[in-house]
Amino acid sequence: MGNRLSKIYTRTGDKGTTGLGDGSRVDKDSLRVETYGTVDELNSLVGLVLTSDVGKAVADCLTRTQHELFDLGGELCMPGYTLVPEACVEQLESDLDRFNEDLPPLKDFILPGGSEAAARCHLARTVCRRAERLMVSLAKVEDINEVSLRYLNRLSDLLFVIARVLARANGGSEVLWVHGDKRG
Repeated sequence: MGNRLSKIYTRTGDKGTTGLGDGSRVDKDSLRVETYGTVDELNSLVGLVLTSDVGKAVADCLTRTQHELFDLGGELCMPGYTLVPEACVEQLESDLDRFNEDLPPLKDFILPGGSEAAARCHLARTVCRRAERLMVSLAKVEDINEVSLRYLNRLSDLLFVIARVLARANGGSEVLWVHGDKRG
């Protein structure tokens, strides 16, 4: 690794621009910066989920995911660079199958909640979907790694399944949505 941060403030962004990994400068509100900033927000929320008692299997999965999200942010920060391989998508699919295996089939929509850890995971899922939407928009104007788009799509599915697992942990349950006509 080349440069280390020895000084946190540089003053180079004081006028609303930031440097990309390739050395170019862009506005801080550019779609690329918004996309990798949202991936960073997602990574922080995954970290928040990990502050809960989630069990070893979930913790291992989400810790690996944090590293992959950091790679994804780096990839987005360096136009034309690829850091997220197809193997990451395949691993998410394997994790999805493993965590979903013991869950009952969904017959109703569920509400975010059930436990604090599950609610945190649902929050991470919604930010993951936002990152995915931003990446779709970015792909319309710039080249991106299409694997990374699939990665975010699978990750949001995985976060949904993990939220279900966490809501049911320790005898808990999911909160089912009840249509307004039936809420009385």
